[in-house]
Amino acid sequence: MPNFTNNQKSNGKLTTAVDGTDIKILNALQANARISNADLAELVNLSQTPCLRRLRKLEQSGLIQQYTTCLDHSLLGINVSAFVFIKLSKNTSSKAAEFEAAITQFPEILECCVLAGVHDYALRIVTKNLQTFGSFLKDKLANVEQVENIESTIILNQTITQHSPQLSPNYLEV
Repeated sequence: MPNFTNNQKSNGKLTTAVDGTDIKILNALQANARISNADLAELVNLSQTPCLRRLRKLEQSGLIQQYTTCLDHSLLGINVSAFVFIKLSKNTSSKAAEFEAAITQFPEILECCVLAGVHDYALRIVTKNLQTFGSFLKDKLANVEQVENIESTIILNQTITQHSPQLSPNYLEV
């Protein structure tokens, strides 16, 4: 899978200027990453060559990290989604790194976020059913050495799914 990131980011900020046309390109790609360059160019009122040039610039800047496919979990028989909150036995840099390395082997984990507060991590987990969710918690996650406490919340219904915000022309202004 292509990863377009390079060294043009500085201190977490984009070093390449992004204008209204770039934002139109980004919004179009968020809606349909498979849009043809011809259709994209027409949508943003550019000819194809400048449109492709802008797209490559956005990829090389690191603003576009990758193109992915979103799957319908229910059609795959994945019917349980949950947030799982983890408290480590000792939250040191080395223990956190060991935990993060240990959980990479679990395909049930879609996301892992480091938290500040009561819990050290929030995981987004998917499994086929409640039985496999329980097995995942007891047989896999609870056996990770660094884990002290596990709390979970089952997601009943996901009403909004966005991977990035819809951008407006002034969104990236400082």
